Amino acid sequence: MIPNPIQTLKDPEARRTIFRLAWPTMTETALQTVVQYVDTAQVGLLGAAASAAVGLTSTTTWLVNSPIWAIGTGVMACIAQALGAGDRQRASRAADQSLLLVLVLGSVMTAVTLLISPHLPDWLGASAEIRRDAALYFGICCVPMLLRVSSVIFAAALRATGNTRTPMRINVLMNVINIVLNYLLINPVRTVRVGPLSVTVWGAGWGVTGAAVATAAAYAAGGILMFAAFRKCDLFSELHLKYDREVMGKCLGIGMPIAGERMISMFGQVVFTALVARLGTIAVAAHSIALTAESAFYVPGYGMQTAAATLSGYYYGAKDEKKLMEFSSSIMLIASLLMGFLGLFLFLFPSFFMKIFTKDPNVIAMGAAVLRIVAVSEPFYAVFIILEGTFNGVGDVKAPLVFALVSMWGVRILFTFICVTRLHLGLRAVWCCMVADNMTRFILMTRRYAGTRWKRGILSPPAAEQ
Repeated sequence: MIPNPIQTLKDPEARRTIFRLAWPTMTETALQTVVQYVDTAQVGLLGAAASAAVGLTSTTTWLVNSPIWAIGTGVMACIAQALGAGDRQRASRAADQSLLLVLVLGSVMTAVTLLISPHLPDWLGASAEIRRDAALYFGICCVPMLLRVSSVIFAAALRATGNTRTPMRINVLMNVINIVLNYLLINPVRTVRVGPLSVTVWGAGWGVTGAAVATAAAYAAGGILMFAAFRKCDLFSELHLKYDREVMGKCLGIGMPIAGERMISMFGQVVFTALVARLGTIAVAAHSIALTAESAFYVPGYGMQTAAATLSGYYYGAKDEKKLMEFSSSIMLIASLLMGFLGLFLFLFPSFFMKIFTKDPNVIAMGAAVLRIVAVSEPFYAVFIILEGTFNGVGDVKAPLVFALVSMWGVRILFTFICVTRLHLGLRAVWCCMVADNMTRFILMTRRYAGTRWKRGILSPPAAEQ
């Protein structure tokens, strides 16, 4: 039975617990979104072709990040469950495995991404005018891949202990580095007026390449600092570079299906972008900028997702079904209300958000139209985000993998392919297919949550069979 979330939120201690875990991640996500806004706006000043070059590879970047975030989630779930069960030794063993995972995953992904970067724009069907910039942008961003993996997995380990502030502070610094270097490397030498004064500001004038170098430098700094913070944590201070079959199996047992689910989704995003590319450079620019604009409205959901995953893992480890259900339903309510409220602004003022990034009237008009379409689905997407975190925290990861396969490929890709190649419809139809995908996942995930199979590890045998 799902408890009344309003009743749970009347408890001051419950509210403090949720927001203590959620606000640093929400702040971190918000700042990352600000940086993404600044990146897109600065590149947008270079023209639609530059925006399209950066936007073209963004979904591939999400695909690359998928296994990293998934393995980080596996580590976080293992540590949180061990701490919930009062087993600090097992939590420490999971930390040892996280170090091995960073080294192996980081090395493999560095090699793979650098090998595919020269060919990626061709595979995505990019027009000749943006291929070179798109390949350079993606390749440079992937050079510090080992440190990018470090920043994600070690941050997940810290969050599992309830320390969400340190990852937030490091990500704030990463964002500052990115913004400052963007300003200096994208633009040429120029004169800036500050009141009555005119100041000459140095700039490299590297354009899209400068944006990539700035991003790579921020990743590198974040990876180094996150590892240092990881080592300072008492629970992780004595690391052993030793393979632990049992704990590694648990981390990968949770992480690999999540990686599969995210890679299915993100590979679908790559195919989705390739289909959008058939609509032309203006459509690609509008699509990528609209995705960036929309990302700000996910901040409450993904901030709360960390709290949902951490608390679910903790109470699952403690075998406390009542607390598990109380906190997950309460977080779901908070996230859907926040994202629904923000979605109203997206629906009412879509052109305002598009104008932040570009001055091209065709791009603005096309992007504003699709933002209105997606705005209505924000509260439902919030529920999906929190349920994803809840299931990840308890280790129920196989059903979401199947849901992703059915929804992404059976709804979004199939119908987008029909709309673009057979019906010759435009970007609005494509985004309707995207919303249909999100709503399908919402329905499948809520049906799963209403049942008992996902929490059978803490139920009595008769209840678990229901």
